[in-house]
Amino acid sequence: MSTYTSLLKTPGVGRIIAAQLTARFPFGMLSLAFLLHVEHVHHSYAAAGLVLAATSIGQAISGPLTSRWMGRWGMRPVLLLTLAVCLVTMLAFTAFDFSVPAFMALGFVTGLSVPPIQPAVRTIYPKMVNSSQLTPLFSLDASAQEIIWVAGPVITTFVGTQVGTREAIWLAALFLVGGGIWFIASPEVGRVRIPRSKRSFGKVLARPPVLLATVAGFLLIGACAAVEAGVVALFGEGSADSGIALAVFALGSLVGGLALGHVPVGPWALARRLAIVFVGMVLAIFVSGLLPLSGALLVAGVGIAPALAVMFAVVSSSVKFSDTAEAYGWAGTGQLIGSALGSAIAGFWIDRIGGQGGLVVAAAFAAVGVVVGVVFHRWLPDLRGRDASPLPDTEPVPVQAS
Repeated sequence: MSTYTSLLKTPGVGRIIAAQLTARFPFGMLSLAFLLHVEHVHHSYAAAGLVLAATSIGQAISGPLTSRWMGRWGMRPVLLLTLAVCLVTMLAFTAFDFSVPAFMALGFVTGLSVPPIQPAVRTIYPKMVNSSQLTPLFSLDASAQEIIWVAGPVITTFVGTQVGTREAIWLAALFLVGGGIWFIASPEVGRVRIPRSKRSFGKVLARPPVLLATVAGFLLIGACAAVEAGVVALFGEGSADSGIALAVFALGSLVGGLALGHVPVGPWALARRLAIVFVGMVLAIFVSGLLPLSGALLVAGVGIAPALAVMFAVVSSSVKFSDTAEAYGWAGTGQLIGSALGSAIAGFWIDRIGGQGGLVVAAAFAAVGVVVGVVFHRWLPDLRGRDASPLPDTEPVPVQAS
């Protein structure tokens, strides 16, 4: 814990973590909020799944594209533009009881305009701390991120089931505005300039660690989203028990991140952490009742933040600084698509076999994640004894003849 304490004493670190966490919080809420709202309007999880699939397509397009724009036009202009468009479409989503195709169109534009907060902050971090602090900073950030992906849906579940589905989306919009303005106004956002990348768009995905982090993030967050949908369906739309179970899930992730996230990253680190998630999600399938299910989800949660810390560190250490924003854009896109498609696929199976179907889908996502981590473990750089700083950009040095 002393490592994290010293990190938070570094000027600006605590503030930038809190600001980006608040700005990104709505995107841990939105998939489930959209699912609850569309299901409430059309009484079909399958219809909600179609809307989330459209949202994921928009996110797939926006993530690396808007991240690359930041190297061309600067962070603040891109963040302000995307925030404004995203806010308008989120509010429009609640204006009427639209048809499913209209909800899909709004979901697509919402996904397309997701502000690239995550690539921005991951690019800023190496400029705020020294190289020996970078891996612990990624670990701390990964632990904090679990508030987004796991605690976000807890809040959404409580608000969506106890107050209303529109109110759940409005709350996400409030976080977007408040957190987004806070982050954009942070001095570090104006201080760090991302160099324009000299590589063609998408070429950074040819680097195996970046591709592995993108795929693994997709599978991990997809498993989490499926769990969330399954738990909500299992306890019923009006029950607060689902919120309690997901809160325990969040607690497990937070504890795991703080306890394991600073452990040095080796080639097998990702597979081991994803295996913890898989074991917990399999246990969840075979238990019933609030306490047993919460216990299984606590086990699953322990592996989430440490696995994300591995992904952040290997991406940072594998690309040049000018490519970090786009690389994190692809990794973030993988996670966002995983969130949307995990909920969508779980929705179809929930309609067919009930809430247990969501847990089965979650375990399947996690199982594939373990297989990917094992088969491609050689793609992970061995960071034991190394720092996770990006590779320096090199420029030809002109030499004047005497």
